[in-house]
Amino acid sequence: MNELRGKRVAIIVTDGFEQIEMTSPREALEKAGAKCVLVAPRDGEVQGFKHHDKADTFKVEMTLAQANAKDFDALMLPGGVINADAIRIDKKAQQFAQEIDRSGKPIAVICHGPWLLVSAGLVNERHITSWPTLRDDLECAGARWEDKECIRDRNWVSSRKPDDLPAFNREMVSCFAEAKGTASEKNVATEVRV
Repeated sequence: MNELRGKRVAIIVTDGFEQIEMTSPREALEKAGAKCVLVAPRDGEVQGFKHHDKADTFKVEMTLAQANAKDFDALMLPGGVINADAIRIDKKAQQFAQEIDRSGKPIAVICHGPWLLVSAGLVNERHITSWPTLRDDLECAGARWEDKECIRDRNWVSSRKPDDLPAFNREMVSCFAEAKGTASEKNVATEVRV
């Protein structure tokens, strides 16, 4: 399984992310050949949670200040209410998501993760699912929300909760594989043209 070989995926989190919603998709992406980079607002480590309880910590591989959307092929946003509530107001996280979306690159988002996409002004006219309590936020921002295990809307994949991870991971890998080329190939092509 190398359908994502050469692709770089940014996983944006901060403290309080739902751990399984990061580790399970990351494992699926890496198994398919992708290089995943854990991106956070600050250097050091980020704290994962299992629902309301602290779980493991993970090393931040790149800060949002260092991250450039041009260097990535896709974006994955885990949930966790603490994580999603904090990351949604981070201007650099909003800009990163906007640049990924503007480039037509794929975005996978689960649970409370869509809050960042709402705050970044990206959900208008999108068909999406999420943790049920985000329904009003998404609909008020112009999205068409549905309580469904997994929804694919063009270059976006969304799911509701950890129970949806098998379907989410399958659809995410498929969506990311359909994206043409890799960021490194595109950067080389741009440099050659200059």
